Amino acid sequence: MAGLINRVKITNDIELNDRLVAINRVTKVTKGGRTFTFSAIVVVGNGDGIIGWGLGKAGEVTAAIAKGVESAKKNLVRVPVLKGTVPHEQSAKFGGAEVFIKPASHGTGVVAGGAMRAVLESVGVTDVLAKSKGSSNPHNLVKATIFALTQMRDARTIAQHRGISIEKVFRG
Repeated sequence: MAGLINRVKITNDIELNDRLVAINRVTKVTKGGRTFTFSAIVVVGNGDGIIGWGLGKAGEVTAAIAKGVESAKKNLVRVPVLKGTVPHEQSAKFGGAEVFIKPASHGTGVVAGGAMRAVLESVGVTDVLAKSKGSSNPHNLVKATIFALTQMRDARTIAQHRGISIEKVFRG
């Protein structure tokens, strides 16, 4: 499956927007008292098929978000977005979280829950039906959603892979 993932190099002309998915306060109890730190899950995307996620941990919320954004910029992937929706149905599982993504007609909007909504909107999908099953852990939901998106292939990719024309892909 690693061959299907299209890694993207960051160039200065790509403008990425970041979205905070979840933030957690972590408490470490020691002999001297309690120490509070924060972990932030951040998704970055350009709204045109490029998406990445990152996890940042720091003593302050803003520093954790900044670290998450930097981490997200290091693992960007390209996914197919056709006319504001996904090319086909896809399901994926990561840990205890399972996601199902289905294309929708124009005007439907993004019908998805919290963590999945952030990922789908950051990648540039405007019309989609999505359902999360199993765990609602935002870490696993983000990873499962991005994994489902990276497994998707459009007609041009399939035709190129098979060595045939796009018309033959649709005719069978």
